[in-house]
Amino acid sequence: MGKYSEVYGASQADPEAFWAEAAKEVSWSVPPTKVLDDSAAPFYRWFADAEANTCYNAVDRHVEAGRGDQPAIIHDSPVTDSKTTITYAELLEHVSRLAGVLAARGVGKGDRVIIYMPMVPEALVAMLACARIGAIHSVVFGGFAAHELAVRINDAAPKAILSASCGIEGSRVIAYKPLLDEAISQSEHKPNFTVILQRPQLEASMEAGRDLDWADSVACAEPVGCTPVGGADPLYILYTSGTTGQPKGVVRHAGGHMVALLWTMKNLYNVEAGDVFWAASDVGWVVGHSYICYGPLLAGCTTVVFEGKPVGTPDPGTFWRVIEDHDVKVLFTAPTALRAIKREDPEGSYIGKYDLSGLQALFLAGERADPDTIAWAQTHLEKPVIDHWWQTETGWAIAANPLGIEELPVKPGSPAVPMPGYSIEILDDAGHPVGPGTLGAITVKLPLPPGTLPTLWNADARYESSYLHAFPGYYETGDAGMMDEDGYLYIMARTDDVINVAGHRLSTGGMEEVLAAHPDIAECAVIGIGDKLKGQAPLGLVCLNAGADRTEADIAKECVALVRQEIGPVAAFKTCLVVNGLPKTRSGKILRGTMVSIANGTPWKMPATIDDPAILDVISDRIAGLGHPVD
Repeated sequence: MGKYSEVYGASQADPEAFWAEAAKEVSWSVPPTKVLDDSAAPFYRWFADAEANTCYNAVDRHVEAGRGDQPAIIHDSPVTDSKTTITYAELLEHVSRLAGVLAARGVGKGDRVIIYMPMVPEALVAMLACARIGAIHSVVFGGFAAHELAVRINDAAPKAILSASCGIEGSRVIAYKPLLDEAISQSEHKPNFTVILQRPQLEASMEAGRDLDWADSVACAEPVGCTPVGGADPLYILYTSGTTGQPKGVVRHAGGHMVALLWTMKNLYNVEAGDVFWAASDVGWVVGHSYICYGPLLAGCTTVVFEGKPVGTPDPGTFWRVIEDHDVKVLFTAPTALRAIKREDPEGSYIGKYDLSGLQALFLAGERADPDTIAWAQTHLEKPVIDHWWQTETGWAIAANPLGIEELPVKPGSPAVPMPGYSIEILDDAGHPVGPGTLGAITVKLPLPPGTLPTLWNADARYESSYLHAFPGYYETGDAGMMDEDGYLYIMARTDDVINVAGHRLSTGGMEEVLAAHPDIAECAVIGIGDKLKGQAPLGLVCLNAGADRTEADIAKECVALVRQEIGPVAAFKTCLVVNGLPKTRSGKILRGTMVSIANGTPWKMPATIDDPAILDVISDRIAGLGHPVD
């Protein structure tokens, strides 16, 4: 770890000098004179006395540099059988006109705008148009339930909402406008107006005086320029997935966000202007903000906006087809997407049908990447498969393998090493550091680096109680794990997924790794459920690969034996269910907490972010069939 150690060491020795150097990649209208303002600690502000505009840095400056004809956005939509390319010059025209629509109706610096859009280029145009005039956008996942959207409308109090008539999920057309209308009806706060993108798959009825037609409004709008924004002014609010009741709005400051993302594009992902970068996520999630919209465009890359699924649109070769068609250099996706492909194509036969010679690396984040899935991808792709770890709150990687600095050895099961600015410590329950190989709470010493959350929207006290109170002086990630002697981090589970079996603290993630190594298992989850004798006991749920032809009972028996063999009798792993699917959020996270509530007979509600509610109903019935676990 020669070059990496040098870079990381510099960031630890003098953080302000390190980030001042990184900030030179940003085009500031007023350059920073003070890098870190710690006068109101623990509320830290980076580049607070500087001014810049994120949209200018992501669009205008590339056109001014003579690269207006380069593709900025490629929209690949297998669900509508269409492909569209938008150049940087065209993007500038679209964005400045939509910004004109908003500005003409009184939206300005500091005002909020909610964006409720499917995976179309206009979603990025909407984000950039807000950034252009200094408005604060809050993207809500398209198709979110009306109540959840209403909660976010009340919290953000937007002047305007930008939306579309519909989204497309696989073969289903989802009408957005009725959901939006119902959300506005439910919310106490009412937006002044909405702008609706009419899609040919389903046109929406419009309310006179409130709803504007996107195409008509943009066509007659006056383009507007960029409004200078303070380095510590909010760029956006992003509500963390699954929040109900009082929402938890992560705030992102404009200046540090640009500095951090520009640093990662070059140093972490090893891409530069002109390269094609594809984050196979959704604009409703943090990955979509950081690496579909802002990161690639700030760096002058071409970003792919994909409207489809890893399987079924039309087959498990879709991802590889997109890479060949658009000469993608880096793919960033979730392990769950890769497991879905692996489940449908365990032999990797679709991979061989496409030319992937331009692909430099595959990056994974969002869920723990089990070693077996990584090994499958490495074997069939013959490319580096890089797990890295971060959160909605941080906005970029806490731990990773920085290909642009030094390609470090891959250790399966580890997202590698801390990134500059993150001083990671593993602490026990009393807040004391633990040694290598010991499970504990993963924390980051304050201050967090640029680009991370400075607070929660209108909720400073909640920010402190949620993240800073458990371990004073540290940010609590909510994840449990350990570090090895080489400084590699291992994320084993959420803190509340570390289970206590007869006094032994055990990681459900460690058991999942063992199960995932079984040749017939495509995907799995282990949850801790109540047990009268041992306090808690693990329950395994496994999905089989396509073509697995042995009985469920035999496979379940082998899974139990495998965990006993690899972890030992101490795990008390005795129950394993074979299921057709695992309940997940639309971003790919497995709903372990909900399944725990079901298993323990405690109250639960259907999560607003769930991808397929029917799967959870089936799981609920299967768990109920076991008998009440605590008896």
